[in-house]
Amino acid sequence: MERRLLTFIIYSTAFLAIYVSLRHWVMPPPKPIAKDEQQIAAPLEDEPKDIADADLRDPQSESDALASDPVKETTEATEPGAPRRPSKPQWVTLGSMDPNSGYVMLVTLNSLGGAIERIELVEREPGKGNLKYRRVDVRSGYMGYFAATPADAADGVVVNVVGPGTPAQMAGIEVGDIITEINGKSIVRRDDIDSALTKTKPGESVKVAVLRSTASTADTDADDPAAPSDTSSLTSTSLTVKLSEHPLDLIRLARDGGADQVKGNDSELSCLMTLAQVNRKGIIVGDEAIQGISDPANLVWSIDSPSATTDDDALPAIDALTFRLALTANELEKAKGEALQLVRTYRLPKESYVIDMGIEVENQGDQPHDLAYRLAGPNGLTLEGWWYSTKISPNFSGAAARDIVYTNAANRHELVSGYDLLKLAKKQPEDPDQSLFSPDLDEKTQALKYVAVDAQYFVAAYLPEAGQTAFTDLQRVSAGIVADADRIERHKERAVNTSFYLTSNVRTVKPGESLKHNLRFFAGPKEPDLVEKYGLGDTIYYGWFAPFAVLLASLLHVIGGSIGNYAIAIILLTVLVRGLMFPLSRKAAINAQRMQELAPELKKIAEKYKDDMEGRLKAQRELQTRVGFNPMAGCLPMFLQLPIFIGLYRALSVDIELRQKAVSSATSWASNLAGPDMAAYWGDWMWDYLAGRGTGWLGPYFNILPVFVVGLFLLQQKLFMPPATDEQTAMTQKMMNIMTLMMGLFFFRVPAGLCIYFITSSLWGICERVLVKKTLPAKQHFDLGVVEGTAVPTVKKDKPLTIADRIRNQVNKPEEPVERPNKRRRPDLKKKR
Repeated sequence: MERRLLTFIIYSTAFLAIYVSLRHWVMPPPKPIAKDEQQIAAPLEDEPKDIADADLRDPQSESDALASDPVKETTEATEPGAPRRPSKPQWVTLGSMDPNSGYVMLVTLNSLGGAIERIELVEREPGKGNLKYRRVDVRSGYMGYFAATPADAADGVVVNVVGPGTPAQMAGIEVGDIITEINGKSIVRRDDIDSALTKTKPGESVKVAVLRSTASTADTDADDPAAPSDTSSLTSTSLTVKLSEHPLDLIRLARDGGADQVKGNDSELSCLMTLAQVNRKGIIVGDEAIQGISDPANLVWSIDSPSATTDDDALPAIDALTFRLALTANELEKAKGEALQLVRTYRLPKESYVIDMGIEVENQGDQPHDLAYRLAGPNGLTLEGWWYSTKISPNFSGAAARDIVYTNAANRHELVSGYDLLKLAKKQPEDPDQSLFSPDLDEKTQALKYVAVDAQYFVAAYLPEAGQTAFTDLQRVSAGIVADADRIERHKERAVNTSFYLTSNVRTVKPGESLKHNLRFFAGPKEPDLVEKYGLGDTIYYGWFAPFAVLLASLLHVIGGSIGNYAIAIILLTVLVRGLMFPLSRKAAINAQRMQELAPELKKIAEKYKDDMEGRLKAQRELQTRVGFNPMAGCLPMFLQLPIFIGLYRALSVDIELRQKAVSSATSWASNLAGPDMAAYWGDWMWDYLAGRGTGWLGPYFNILPVFVVGLFLLQQKLFMPPATDEQTAMTQKMMNIMTLMMGLFFFRVPAGLCIYFITSSLWGICERVLVKKTLPAKQHFDLGVVEGTAVPTVKKDKPLTIADRIRNQVNKPEEPVERPNKRRRPDLKKKR
């Protein structure tokens, strides 16, 4: 049976590989967008539009996007003396992707709400030049992020932002260009850009056809400088762009999440700010803004002239930026407020994953105002591998792909699972947010050291300003989901978008004065030294097997850093572990041989007690006791390997240094040892029951390494399992084979590095058992008389004691108690004759 099963697995695997190859070669999919891991998924048709998704083609687009705001029509009117407010959003960046710039982040900000739209990690590997953190689910080339919108003047998309140092900027693409074609493929929507790059590779060059305006500055729309107002002034230009690796977009809009995105998550900007209270009017529970007044998160802020810091004029990089928003008395009339000015500042130092943020609410009226603000946290953190990865949680409820973590002054580290936040939003939609603390708690509980959105390998956290250890001026911090709870599908709850918000204490601000706060925003990897530097060390959690995981990770770093390949490092680590366990493995082999010698006697017992199960087990135990055989002795090596297995699994799931390490740089297969090997994509034709992301047993990729693992497990059982002596043993062995196959289903999505460990360990075990068997003594281990019960085991005679042993025994010999005579009892007197 096992031989037929193994043959079936081998032939099925070969047939599946040939079928997948021929299908993509002979019968390519009719659509130009291939659904593989390189595809950036098109936005869901039924995804509700939010502010960030507003159509920016006409001056009324913002009003259309904010149609739900009843105050918009009245607040847009300009009061005498009030500054003119921009009608269309603009995009600007902080940092640079240029490896020589010194920046490790490229941040894209949107003047709509004065908030962050995207953060890309662009740090380079020392001495190599490649990206240290790239998107592991995208292997195609990358041009840059354009915040593209459909063009009015021609068929194409308008480039609204070009990041410094990106391939697009290096090739000469400018803000305001209209991209019409990439490598001959028409571009109509923003998603067409990613579709056109699906089959490309980093380092390749593509031809980009753009339409560029030759009109003067006076002919452009002042509110929308990116859009040309005169279509006759457009000229066609062809540019050659050399593609790069796709950097990890740590924070992004949900619509840009690619194939890992799920329905129901909202595309909302990060770090949005609004007023929480103006005089006696505040935000009602369940709302996001004060009713009746303009919401700053839905208005377009003006941008002060940014300061550029660069050594090369061709690669401008901005390190600081200021947004301003003036709210008139008319807009604040229902709150009995006067003119206010809101100011937001951002500063990105070089070689830093921290953005310094400043918030100011200035009272420009004639009367004091009671003011407070609400600052939303980051959202849209990377979802990479949410359908296969396992995030370790200190809570019994488990962790989602994105959770909320925080630590207060009482040194209590807490995790609020995305699962729990989703359940809360469904249970009470009128108040879907979970309060992390409230004003009635003690001061230590209210004083936060940090609050963050936590992903598997990355974290985005709010920290107090430099020099302070905790936030002390907050009245409330709450966590919630940034999604429509009713649209999150079953089995995809783990990918729900989560965030939090801070509400400041209410302060009375006199005319001409301001309510000011500063904080730091950390958005980066969970590198131990880096997170410890900012007090975020608790975000790295290995669980109960932390000592084994840390030890194995350290050994892998030492070996992998020496030889330059972590796959080989895992192999060498496995050989080292199995080599240290060789004495125990040899005893297990001897135990297996002794088991085979007892097989005939066990068979006789099975025949004798054919209908008496209890008697059979009792006789078997008596036989094993008589000959001194322990059937569990062979299981000791397996149990000792269990901490190694769990520790390695935890190391691959937590240690970011093991993420993105490939089997070989020469192939894209198994390019991430912390994830499945992803040999072939079958999600476009396999049943969703098997290949769905989150809903399927196997996932959207066929993985070859787990097949080898299961095959080797079955081979080991076939070679070394003693023959069945009765029906019960035969049934047990069949069940073990079935359990091995079932284990293959559960292990189908485990990290490739763990599969390499299993394969190496299994091959070592097979070779070890064969070699050890040849070195074992050929004589029988049991006296036949003892086995048959006609003789007793030979008792070994004790060796003669030495003089030193005799002296030691005499010294350690306990004193015999002396019986005292009983005075009341008269001694027996013998009569003399």
